[in-house]
Amino acid sequence: MNFEEFAAKPLLAKAGIDVPPSRLVTDAAAAGSACEEIGPVVVKAQVPTGKRGKAGGILPAGSAAEAESVASKILGMSIADHLVEKVLVEAQANIKQELYAAILNDPASKGPLIMFSDMGGMDIEEIAEEKPEHLVRHEVNIQTGPDGALLKKDIDSLVPEGVSSDAVAELLLKLYNAYADNDAELIEINPLAILEDNSLLALDCKFVLDDSAIVRQTEISANGTPDKLTGRELAAAELDLKYIDLDGNVGVLANGAGLTMTTMDVVTHYGGAPANFLEIGGEAYTKATDALKLMLGNENIKSLVVNFCGAFARTDVMTEGVVNAWLELKPEIPVFFSIHGTGSVDARKMLKERLDMTSYETMDEAIQAAVAAAGPFTGGAS
Repeated sequence: MNFEEFAAKPLLAKAGIDVPPSRLVTDAAAAGSACEEIGPVVVKAQVPTGKRGKAGGILPAGSAAEAESVASKILGMSIADHLVEKVLVEAQANIKQELYAAILNDPASKGPLIMFSDMGGMDIEEIAEEKPEHLVRHEVNIQTGPDGALLKKDIDSLVPEGVSSDAVAELLLKLYNAYADNDAELIEINPLAILEDNSLLALDCKFVLDDSAIVRQTEISANGTPDKLTGRELAAAELDLKYIDLDGNVGVLANGAGLTMTTMDVVTHYGGAPANFLEIGGEAYTKATDALKLMLGNENIKSLVVNFCGAFARTDVMTEGVVNAWLELKPEIPVFFSIHGTGSVDARKMLKERLDMTSYETMDEAIQAAVAAAGPFTGGAS
């Protein structure tokens, strides 16, 4: 679950990290009134997406009249398909330099990762690729938590002159506490400002809550912004199917979340673009017709790969569901099967007898064929 800036910053404040005074408002007149109270401000669109500044959603204002004017421009904007219905009116800061700080779940180390850079205000992906020497990655043992002395040593070379490494390390430890206490997948400050007096101030905050912790974090999750679902995703949720639309042209149908994600990765590896995440493991095989209808509603899909691997699940039972759905719906897109594991002999026989199709010997072969059949992806409406 994503959190907009106005909902994320209180988590920083609670952890002892300084944030600017601000007011959340929903109309231009209120933005002017907030400016009268605060002084010179920055008016910020509140939407659960990045690059608001580049879209014109963050503008300064030196007076109440100006704040009202810029708020009227920002309210009603669409940023990455999100309608701006509220703005954060926040005190301007006398910035000397901008830093970057974040804690995130790291798949590589299978634990928390502290990231710090002396080049804040930029996309961290750009820094990592073009100027990696300006980025510190500090792995954390989740059992013991971060080692403050080691963390200070790691970041010391990137802490600007005049700023205390102890102060930066202390802020990163506070940020880690906010990450751990709130079950975060990511908590990021970009930019983390160094002010003229060398103090530190968090000018923005991105917070992503682990969805599995929503039931535990009921108080903070009330302020979160659920992911915006497409029409197919909403329909899938009503059918209790796990489905996500993606920007690609190779349809993916597999059993189990892990195998589905692996299939998507292999599609990408061979130069293709997955069009969706859809897994029909467990009892979901009984919904194969509904699942196939969902996928066929995506005009971007030019080919389909069906990847079944059975351990406890029987691939012949899952294949029967797909075969029945195929015969009922009679799709015209090319389909490529990979079937292995429990029941695969019967599944392959059924596929040949009822659809006159042959399962590929390996998953890679099936996916390569699907990528070739789909052709280059040039984009389109989902």
